[in-house]
Amino acid sequence: MRVVPTASALRFVGAPTWEALSGHPVSDSVWSDVPAVPHVSLGRWADIVVVAPASANLLARAAAGMSDDLLTASLLTTTGPVLMAPAMHTEMWEHPATRANVATLRSRGVQVVEPAVGRLTGADSGAGRLPEPEDLARLVEEALEPPARDLAGRHLVVSVGGTREDLDPVRFLGNRSSGRQGFAIVERALARGAEVTAVVGTVEVAVPAGARVLAATTASDMREALLAEQGSADAVIMAAAVADFRPDATSATKIKKSDDHEPEPIRLVRNPDILVELVSRRPEGQVVVGFAAETASSDEELLALARAKAARKGCDLLVVNDVGGGRVFGRDDTTVRVLAAGGEVLAEASGGKSGAADAVLDEVAKLLPPLTRSHG
Repeated sequence: MRVVPTASALRFVGAPTWEALSGHPVSDSVWSDVPAVPHVSLGRWADIVVVAPASANLLARAAAGMSDDLLTASLLTTTGPVLMAPAMHTEMWEHPATRANVATLRSRGVQVVEPAVGRLTGADSGAGRLPEPEDLARLVEEALEPPARDLAGRHLVVSVGGTREDLDPVRFLGNRSSGRQGFAIVERALARGAEVTAVVGTVEVAVPAGARVLAATTASDMREALLAEQGSADAVIMAAAVADFRPDATSATKIKKSDDHEPEPIRLVRNPDILVELVSRRPEGQVVVGFAAETASSDEELLALARAKAARKGCDLLVVNDVGGGRVFGRDDTTVRVLAAGGEVLAEASGGKSGAADAVLDEVAKLLPPLTRSHG
C-alpha cells in the first residue's frame, strides 16, 4: 500500500505517521524522487486507487482532469479501478457544482460512493459523512473482485429496522430490530448492481454507503415513504419490523407515576398493514417480499406459521426466521427460509446475514421480468 496525501491531508496527519503506517515515503509533490517518475509510476503500479476522504475540491480537480499534485497526476495515469469516498458538509455535497462533478466522474467509470448520513463537524449532521472503514473495505474488495451484477439497472426499495410509536414525549412502543438484516440486503443489492432506496426506521448500525436513505420513525412514516417509492421500484423488500399496533392516544406531556393510583390502561389500535397494501398496489412485474419474525416450538410449526402468513399477505416471497430465545435480533448471524407465494421452501441460509441477504436476492432476481425500462 502506498499513501499519496494532498497538501491539505498533511495538515491533519503528518508525513511521519503515513510513512510509519504504510512503510513507504510519502509526498504530495510531483517533484519528489524525480528519477522514479512517481507521477506516472504510482498510477501504473496501483491495482486500485482509493481516495478517502474525497473533498469537494478534490472531486472538482479530478473531474477537470487537473494534475497539480501527485494524487491527481496518479489518477490520470492509473488503469485500475478508482474509488472515491466523498466527505464534506451537506450543503457542499448537494451543491449543483459538486453533483455535476460527481456525474462526470461516474460517467468515466469512477466509483463515487454516496456519503454516509450522520454527525459531521461541530453540531451539524446530515449527508456528507465519510463511510465507516468496514464499508470502504468491502467496496474495495468488490472493486477488485466484482460480484455478479445481476441486479444492474434495477431499483430496489428496502425497508430497514424497527418503528416507534409514541406514548408520550419520553416513552414509546418499539421492538428489538437492529437493522442488521435489512442493511445486509441493501449492501448485497448494491454490490450486485442495483440502485437502492432504503427506508430506515430505528437502527443500531451504520447506514451502508451507496444507498439513498429515507428516514421513517413510525409505521405511518414508513407506509408513506414506501408507497411514494413503490412506483419506481422493480422490487420492494419489507425487511423492517413494523409495529402492528400504536397507542390510541399520545399524551402531550409525560405520563407521571403516582402513589395514589395506578396508571390508566393503554388502549392499542392497529396500524395499517403495509405489506398487504404494497401487494394490492404493485405494478405488473414488481416483486414484493415480506418478512416473518416468528417464535415456534418446531420447524414444522415455524413453516406452518410462515405459510399461513404468505397466504394472508399475498406477497411473491416470504422470508421467515425463528427469533425466539434471542437468536436473531441484534446478532450478526441468522437462519432464514425463503418461501414462494404458495408456501414452497425455495432457499435456506444459515450463518452471516450477508449470506441470508444473497439467498433472498437470488430468488428476487429469478422472479424479475427482463429489463425493459429505465428509472429516472
